[in-house]
Amino acid sequence: MVWANRSVVTEFTLAGFSDGPDLQDVLLVVFLTMYLINLIGNVGMILLINREPRLHSPMYFFLSHLSLLDVSFSSSVIPKFLLSLLAGSRTISYAGCLTQFYFYVSFGTAESFLLAAMAYDRYVAICNPLRYTLVMSRALCLCLVASCYAAGALNSAVHTGAMLRLSFCASGILDHFYCEGKLLFALSCSDTSINNILMHVFASCIVITTSTATLLSYGRILATVLQTRSPGARHKAFSTCTSHLSVTLLFYGSVAFMYMRPGARRSAKLDKVASLFYTVVTPMLNPFIYSLRNQQVRDALSRVTRECHRHQGGF
Repeated sequence: MVWANRSVVTEFTLAGFSDGPDLQDVLLVVFLTMYLINLIGNVGMILLINREPRLHSPMYFFLSHLSLLDVSFSSSVIPKFLLSLLAGSRTISYAGCLTQFYFYVSFGTAESFLLAAMAYDRYVAICNPLRYTLVMSRALCLCLVASCYAAGALNSAVHTGAMLRLSFCASGILDHFYCEGKLLFALSCSDTSINNILMHVFASCIVITTSTATLLSYGRILATVLQTRSPGARHKAFSTCTSHLSVTLLFYGSVAFMYMRPGARRSAKLDKVASLFYTVVTPMLNPFIYSLRNQQVRDALSRVTRECHRHQGGF
């Protein structure tokens, strides 16, 4: 009888950031602009790396997959939010919510592991340059990237499978701009202790493991750079490492803030800000930090631009 009197939730309402109509227009412009920059930058990098033979090396192979994950990660969340701002309807179906949850967890996890793989690639290139082509073989690069995607799919499958056992019969309002896991747990009328444990343990293991591997790699790189006698080479390496580390730590830090702190200390506003960084800001910045500051990428972009102008001139 108790269960019969409960209305089972079949859709959720994403509260977003504000109910004010004026602010909704501002949010639409801001999010659309950032998403378009993300798409243009990352898709452009994928096309450029695949087109230019001089960029067919392990570093750019990883960068192309980072761009692919950035686009996929943002696209699992942002288009739905933009559509809700345009249409004025904030509802998302139960199936749509779980689908969104699955893909953003999968792509986010894969990116965490890929950042660690990229740091290892730079460590081998700078600390063991004579063995670089031998160590970073095509087979190893393919294996590392495949492992990143597999880890993302496995982690996401575990959490989505655990989510399927939950019943949602409370209010269907999610105080977020996408279907965030811990907020879904709060709406459930089932026992979510297993889900919370899985989320905390898996997130902690992934963030600690991948961030430690990344920091160790860059630590060894910096130690090697400090022994370099050339001031120019030292400055260039420091500039590259600090910019890469800043974006990497921004990603890991925001994810850790979201999923590793106690539930009692959670704040809806802070959660939204943290989510904004790793779903929108970091993917938008990555093409500029990792690629466009690189001289080889700029040279390749100049060559492609000149070729396009020549072809247009021929017509």
